[in-house]
Amino acid sequence: MDALKLRLTYQDLTTAHVADALMRLGLPVRQAPPAVRPLRQDAHVVGRARPARHYGSVDVFLEAVQQAAPGDILVVDNAGRQDEACVGDLIALEAERAGLGGIVIWGLHRDSRELRSIGLPVFSQGALPVGPRRLDPQGPDALTAAQFGGPTITGEDFVLGDDDGVLFLPLDRAAEIAETATSIRDIERHQAARMRLGTSLRDQIRFDGYLTARERDGVSFRAHLRSVGGAVEE
Repeated sequence: MDALKLRLTYQDLTTAHVADALMRLGLPVRQAPPAVRPLRQDAHVVGRARPARHYGSVDVFLEAVQQAAPGDILVVDNAGRQDEACVGDLIALEAERAGLGGIVIWGLHRDSRELRSIGLPVFSQGALPVGPRRLDPQGPDALTAAQFGGPTITGEDFVLGDDDGVLFLPLDRAAEIAETATSIRDIERHQAARMRLGTSLRDQIRFDGYLTARERDGVSFRAHLRSVGGAVEE
C-alpha cells in the first residue's frame, strides 16, 4: 500500500479502533510506551516507518531523511533516554521540507515552541533543553531497525499515532487491519447514535441475556458481543 492510499485508508481510524482490530485478527499489538505523547493535541499520523537509531549525532537523522519517501514517519530510537534531547527544530524542519509525515521518538525532544510552529506532528516522551554530550559508535543497523520500548520497528512496518498513543503495524496487513478496524468503528458509532436517541448500551447488547448465559454456560463477554454484533471491547 503506497503512502497516499495508506493515509486515505487510515485517516478516519483511531489507534483505539486499530488496536481492537489487531486483537480480533490475532495479531501482536506493538505499541509505543505510554509516555510517548503528541506535542500538539489532535495529532494524527500514518505512514511507513523510517527507522533511525541515535548515537549522539544528528547525521543519522539527516541520512534517514535522505533515504525516506514522502509520507514516511521518522522512527527515532534513543533508547528512552531521559538525560538528553535528540530531535529539535532543524531536524523537524528538514523532515517537513522533505515531505515526511511526522516523527515519533523513543526519547526526548527540544525546541518545543519551534516544533509547534513548524507543524509537523511530533511524538516523544517529553522535552528537555539539553542536547547529547556523547558520540557513540554507530551500529550497522542504525538505519534499518529501531527499538521502541519492546517492539523492533523496520521499513516493513507502518506507524499510526494520535492522542491515545502510537502503534506499529505490519505493512503487508494494512488493508486487512483497516477493514476490521472500520467495521468496529462503524458499529461503535451506530451504538453511540442509538444511545443518544434513548436506547441504552445494555439494551443494545442484550446485557441481561449475557448475564444469564455467563451464569449458565460460562460465556465470555467478548463472545457474547460477537454473537449479537456489538462492539465495546475486543
